[in-house]
Amino acid sequence: MLQSLNVLEAYDLKAMGFGSSRYLHHVAETLRRAFADRARYLGDPAFVDVPVARLISKGYAAELRRTILEGKASVSSPASFEWPAESDDTTHFSVVDTEGGAVALTYTLEDAYGSRIVVPGAGFLLNNEMGDFNAGPGLTDATGLIGTEPNLAAPGKRMLSNMTPTILVRDKRAALVVGAAGGRKIPGTVLQIVLGVVDFDMNVQEAIDAPRISHQWLPDLILHEPFGLSSDTAEALRALGHRVEERPAGEWSRAHGIAYRDGMLEGGSDRRKPDGAAIGR
Repeated sequence: MLQSLNVLEAYDLKAMGFGSSRYLHHVAETLRRAFADRARYLGDPAFVDVPVARLISKGYAAELRRTILEGKASVSSPASFEWPAESDDTTHFSVVDTEGGAVALTYTLEDAYGSRIVVPGAGFLLNNEMGDFNAGPGLTDATGLIGTEPNLAAPGKRMLSNMTPTILVRDKRAALVVGAAGGRKIPGTVLQIVLGVVDFDMNVQEAIDAPRISHQWLPDLILHEPFGLSSDTAEALRALGHRVEERPAGEWSRAHGIAYRDGMLEGGSDRRKPDGAAIGR
């Protein structure tokens, strides 16, 4: 998330226009690079030396930005990394109290009540996300299976996650509390909601409702929601070298957020899944 924002902050996204092919091209190329670094470096820091300071530095963002071409999509090569299968059984909620205290919580249990183990004295179930370890060393194909070393299974090791609970702070107060469920689409979803609120002056519900794309490095595709791209925008992206595919509504992430604007709290619940809600007391 920080790496993506660092890359995008040098562009005038508002001038590009929300939903334009130029805007989506830059978001997709940024996400492509962030997910490539995720595969290359990220894993349990107790087992892997993750270069966090470098990955979120302004200098590294500038290096990545120089590799993004205005008029051409780059290529996600399956020669090095791929993606693991990911469950969509995740939930997120955002809370802000009367004193401005904020919580963004994303939680994954996995199928069949997770591990079916309740933490003594705490009353909650432990998850069973072993499938979020990379499937095996060296596995590589263009569909997105990944076998990079940092996230291979080992005793006592925590697996990698897509969860991206996010709090933006302005003037020492939570200005935006947001997160999402939806497997590998979560980081891109949260990124685009933040961009909608910060760069395009949307309220939080508008930013959650707005059409989204997804790019995860591999498979090398820009995915979009039904009616999410106009035909000319899709063609313009293809002309840049992107592969563009529509995915059904049921495959998309679900986000929930709260924004603090003009002395009031705004709640937003994703209508892509009707059992969510925004509630004030």
